Amino acid sequence: MANYYETLKVSTNASAAEIKSAYRRLARKLHPDKNNGSEATARAFAAIAEAYEVLRNPAERTRYDKKLLQAQMSSGANVDSVFASSNSHAKRWRQLVYEHRYNEIINRMIADERREAMALQKVIFPTVALFVSALVVGILKPQLFVNSAIIGKIIVVTLFVAGVIHLVRRIREAFERYTYGLNELHDSILDGNEPAVKPYSRLTASAFLLIGFGLCLGLGVLIGSQIHFVPGTMPSMFSTHLGPEFVFYPPIFVLFVDVIHTFALRVD
Repeated sequence: MANYYETLKVSTNASAAEIKSAYRRLARKLHPDKNNGSEATARAFAAIAEAYEVLRNPAERTRYDKKLLQAQMSSGANVDSVFASSNSHAKRWRQLVYEHRYNEIINRMIADERREAMALQKVIFPTVALFVSALVVGILKPQLFVNSAIIGKIIVVTLFVAGVIHLVRRIREAFERYTYGLNELHDSILDGNEPAVKPYSRLTASAFLLIGFGLCLGLGVLIGSQIHFVPGTMPSMFSTHLGPEFVFYPPIFVLFVDVIHTFALRVD
């Protein structure tokens, strides 16, 4: 049975990032275009591509690890090897080794799933917060900045700048993890796997964010036009029309939501 870890020259505990890095490094070295179409190089390139296809997928990697472990435990180097011995103590030792390795596989799979879930949450929470904040701003039309003293204006602007920086960072992280550029569709086989791993194009993701924000803001304005008691009871805080200062509040709201979410994760 082929050992894909040896093929990619990584350890069995290698992270997804380490596996991807090893594949790219070997792919650049072994690509047929860089080796005058050598048949041996082409076979080696196919081998690392096959290994990467399995090891990059957490579910496939778990199944492969189980098969590899069974193959390693069932094959002995010689009849005197502890792996081939029929001694009861040797059998017990083999079982302990097998269970330990199996637990390592399961623990790694759980850790990978947890990291993926946390990465997804870092995309979902800011996106939902951005859309909800656009809806709320459209309904309430806050005018805290206009009616605040100098210190209040400074606080709002400071939070706005921090919120924008935070939001841009989150969007960039999400794009790097889940989207691909259209130019990548025409890349060589070295990067040909990216669109399959990253299911959305950057154009689609950008359109989703912009259209979603615009629709939520428009819906909020529509709802707000039917609600008059809020600006009537608190005219110093809310207006009857949407002013330019509305841009301040969505990034601030996203920042607060993300800080609370991060704190909750650490407590958990």
